[in-house]
Parts: sequence; structure tokens; C-alpha cells
Amino acid sequence: MSSISFPTGPGRPRSPSLPNGHHEDFFGSSYNASSSFQINPLSAHPPRTPRTSVTSSQAHTYTTEMYGAEETHEEKEVIVEEDIEDVIEDVHSEAKARVMNAEVWREILKTSTGRDKAFKLIQYSLRVYLLFHAAATKSSLLRKPVHLPWEREVVRRLESTISGLSLTRKCLILFNWLTPLTAILAAEKNTFSMTSLSKAKEPPKPLAHTFLHAPPPVLLDLFNGLSDDIYTFSRLGLIGKRTGERAAKISDWCWFVATIIALVELNFERSITKTNMKHVESKLYNESMSGATANSTAQVTKVVEKELEKLQKQDYWLQVQRTKLLMDLVFVSYDVFNLKPARDTVKAIAALASAFLSSAKLFNTHRNTLILKETQH
Repeated sequence: MSSISFPTGPGRPRSPSLPNGHHEDFFGSSYNASSSFQINPLSAHPPRTPRTSVTSSQAHTYTTEMYGAEETHEEKEVIVEEDIEDVIEDVHSEAKARVMNAEVWREILKTSTGRDKAFKLIQYSLRVYLLFHAAATKSSLLRKPVHLPWEREVVRRLESTISGLSLTRKCLILFNWLTPLTAILAAEKNTFSMTSLSKAKEPPKPLAHTFLHAPPPVLLDLFNGLSDDIYTFSRLGLIGKRTGERAAKISDWCWFVATIIALVELNFERSITKTNMKHVESKLYNESMSGATANSTAQVTKVVEKELEKLQKQDYWLQVQRTKLLMDLVFVSYDVFNLKPARDTVKAIAALASAFLSSAKLFNTHRNTLILKETQH
């Protein structure tokens, strides 16, 4: 450990001796001539510039030979880590460039959810087009209200296409109630296995007990899937029309309540994300105002900025998800409460906006998965 010896040269006057070999200087403080001042090894600011001790008999020059070796080694390690991160970023950018949009859409359309979103985009794009077309034909300022035979045929075919896409989407999501049912049974199985280890073997509980103790969102998904399937079978002609309409009403109510619950959970999650963003921003400010070395500050700042960027992206997609849920809420509210004002227009625009937002999020998820695969190769 380095030390600094206090000057005791012959040319400096001394004050009268104190007990225990201490002396008092002209500042009035006492010290021991044989002791030395120890540099704090935990100090964040060790001396960097060369300076000479005031001792006339023992002159020590603090040059980079004392502190420069360790500091240079640390700086080299920081530079190497930064180079590795730059290489990773370069590889990540190259992987982004190699992933084409057509490949992302191919992966999306492999799944039933992806095909459902694609059909929804087509369905409601045609629906919005027909709404504008109907508004244009009714307006005498835009064109004469004359329906040509080929025009009526095109409109009829588009309406038939929209109806067919709607039924196709209903068939794509058939038996979706198996997912929440599996989750409920798996949770009950895990609970029973844990209790059987601590207690004596108990008789199995009835199935009604299992469903009554399931989480409400999972139960809503289960009933929503079952009632939606009944409505689909009604449209296929397997079940009566009246039964299908009742099932559709139950499905709409389940969807309405589940959307409200999802909005509440999402707002809570977004509040946590905002709190983390404020914490990271304050940390970034403190790092910028600290007196650390340039290399260490740059390294810490880079890590904090990446964390902040990650939280900002997370908040962005949470906002996208919230807007999508609001559009779903508007759409289903017209069916639940049987609203009439601008029914077709509002429902078509809300459904199209919801389809675009959900497709964008799905596209981003599959794109990130493909980029990750490219970086691993």
C-alpha cells in the first residue's frame, strides 16, 4: 500500500513535545512523526497527475508507473468488451437485413392465429371499401346514383366473400376452449400432487370444485370458446338458429368482460414499466453527473441506455396492445348493448384497426424469432 511521509526536515521549527512522542504543528493538530498517512484503497479518485512530495530528504514522484499499469489494464478490458458488443450489434443488424418480410409472413401464415389475422384484414378491408362505395353512390355530389349491372355483381360477390371469410375465421378458432380447459386441469393436477406429498392421500375432489377455484380470466376464455363454437355450428347448420343466437350473446358478454379485465391488467403492467423507466432515467442522469473516468462512464452509460431503450420498446407495444383492446371493446359493445348509431361504420373501422394492430404485433414477434435464429447460425 502506498504511503506519504509527513515532512520532518531540519529547517522546519517544531513546537514543544507532547506526551507519547507527538508534536503539534502551527495548525494546532498533533501527529506522530513516525506514522504515515495511508491512502484509502476504496477511493474513486486516486491521484492521476505527477506531483512531488514536499519532503526534502525523500522525494517521491507519483507518475503513471504507480497507478497507470492497473488503469491501463482496466481500460483494455473495457475496450475489448465494447468491441465484442459492437460485433454482436453488427451481427444483429446483418441478421435483420437477411430476414425478409416474405419469410416473416410465411411463418405467420403457418399458424391458425396468423391465418385468422390475415383473413380478418381482408374481410374488414372489403367491408370498409363497401361502406365508402355505398356512401359514394348515395351522394349526388360525387356521382349519379345509378347502379350498373356489373357494379351490382361486384358488390354481391364482395359481400359473399366477406361472409365466407367470417365463417372461415370462425372455423379456424374452433376448439380453442381446449387451451383454458387444459390449463385448469393441469393446475388442479399440480395442486393435488403437492398436497399428496405433505398429507395422506385424499379422495379426488369433484370436477365442479376444480372449475369453481379456477382463475376468472381462464373461465371466461373457456365459456367464450364453448359458446363461440356453438354459434359456429349454428352457422354451419348443425344447430338451430335460435340456439346459435343465444350462444353468440353469451360469447359477446364473455368477450366484453375479458377485454375489460385485460385492459386493467395492461394498465397495471404499463405503470410498472413507466416506474422502471423513471428509475433508469435517474440512474442515467446520476452516471452522467458522476466524476468517474471517461471509459467507465461510457461503459455504464451504454448499458443503461440499452436498458432504457428496451423499456421504451416494451411500453410502445403495451400502448399498441391497449389501443387494440380499446378497438375490440368498441366493437363488442355494439353487440352487447345493441347500439344503433353508425353501427356498421364504427364496427368495420374498429375491427380493421384492431386487425392492423394485432397483425403488427404478431409480425414483430415472428420477425424477432427469425432474427434470433439467424444470429445463432
